[in-house]
Amino acid sequence: MKKATIFTALSLAAGLATGCISFERKSTLGPSGTGAAALLGNWTSGNLIPQPGQCSDFKWDVTEQTGNSAAGSFSATCAGDLKIGGTAQGTLNGAVVTWTAQANASVPGIPTCAITLAGTAELLVDSIRVPYSGTTCLGPVSGIETLRKG
Repeated sequence: MKKATIFTALSLAAGLATGCISFERKSTLGPSGTGAAALLGNWTSGNLIPQPGQCSDFKWDVTEQTGNSAAGSFSATCAGDLKIGGTAQGTLNGAVVTWTAQANASVPGIPTCAITLAGTAELLVDSIRVPYSGTTCLGPVSGIETLRKG
C-alpha cells in the first residue's frame, strides 16, 4: 500500500512539474504580433499642425505583410497645407523599420507633384518612432513623428 501511495504521489508530482515547465514569453520590442505582422493595422500620429519644413498627421494603413516586409497606403500633411497621399513600405529587422513612401501632393494653386519620404524607424512597445526626410514640390522636409496603432 505504501508503494502505491508513493508511486501515485511521484506520478502526480511529475505531471504537475511537466505542466509548470511550459511558459509564455511576450516581446517588449513591439506591438502585438511577431515580425512584420506587428506592423499590420492603422498607425496615426498625434501631431496635427505641421511646422514649416516638417510633416504631420501621418497615417499608415498597413494591409500587406510578406516575410519581414509590410506595405500599405500612406498620407500626411507637409510644409503647411501640402496634402500628400500614396503608398509606403517598410522592412523590419529586429525593432528597426527601414521605410520609404511615394506619394502625390496637392495644395490649392499648385499642380500635383511627386513626393518621396524615407527613414529608419524604431518599433517600440506601443508606437513607432519615425525619423524622416524627403523632398516635396515646396522644398525639402525632415523631422521625427511618433505613430500609434489606432
